[in-house]
Amino acid sequence: MSIISVEHLRFRYNSVDVLRDISFDVSAGDFIGLVGPNGSGKTTAIKAILGLAKQTNGKICLFGAPVQQFTEWHRIGYLPQKLVHFNPHFPATVREVVSSGLFSTKKFPRRIRSEDRALVDEAMRVTDVTDLEHELIGQLSGGQQQRVLLARSIVNRPELLILDEPTTALDPEARENFFALMVELNRTRNVTIILVTHDIAGIGKYASKLLYLDKEVVFYGSFEDFCLSEKMTKYFGKFTQHLICHRHGDS
Repeated sequence: MSIISVEHLRFRYNSVDVLRDISFDVSAGDFIGLVGPNGSGKTTAIKAILGLAKQTNGKICLFGAPVQQFTEWHRIGYLPQKLVHFNPHFPATVREVVSSGLFSTKKFPRRIRSEDRALVDEAMRVTDVTDLEHELIGQLSGGQQQRVLLARSIVNRPELLILDEPTTALDPEARENFFALMVELNRTRNVTIILVTHDIAGIGKYASKLLYLDKEVVFYGSFEDFCLSEKMTKYFGKFTQHLICHRHGDS
């Protein structure tokens, strides 16, 4: 099943092309590492897919429906690179922040009921923040806050999870734990994942596909195909190519 279909997407800002003729499909169960240099349009592509940025041209479908007509947003979990409306000093506990992720499934008045407790407990457990549930969000470290916000994004058990640079605030150990959780969600729960990252040399350990953007699709496919591609050898050079597909020991 095609979870996301992008056809000939173009995005312009102040008469400058940010994205040019982008086309790709995301299937159920994919774990895609979305990479590219600064200014390559990665975040813009994500925002366009989520209907947060209106494309100049092209067509985007989510779960078979045009993004302009899509209404089942509870099927999607999203963790943006910068949370514009998130105030870390707001006097909310970890449990309250995670619980707020269920609001997209509620009709007005939006209230968290007793039967929702199991979902909140599970999200906190898999992100390892249960012991922080009564702490104020503003009193946590950056890495702990990131795990809480991840729990918020998965509490409604989304079918698609989109994360934009989610590991920037994490130390190396926390980063490894984070990726282990992503692999678990993807492989055991069949959650489709798109993860934007600058860690080009590391994402090949976890993701099943690579989408390399530089205002256009440079490559989209498996890491195996990327590593064997003569076109990518010419584009990146053999050392960088094998670093990206995580064959550090090969030559």
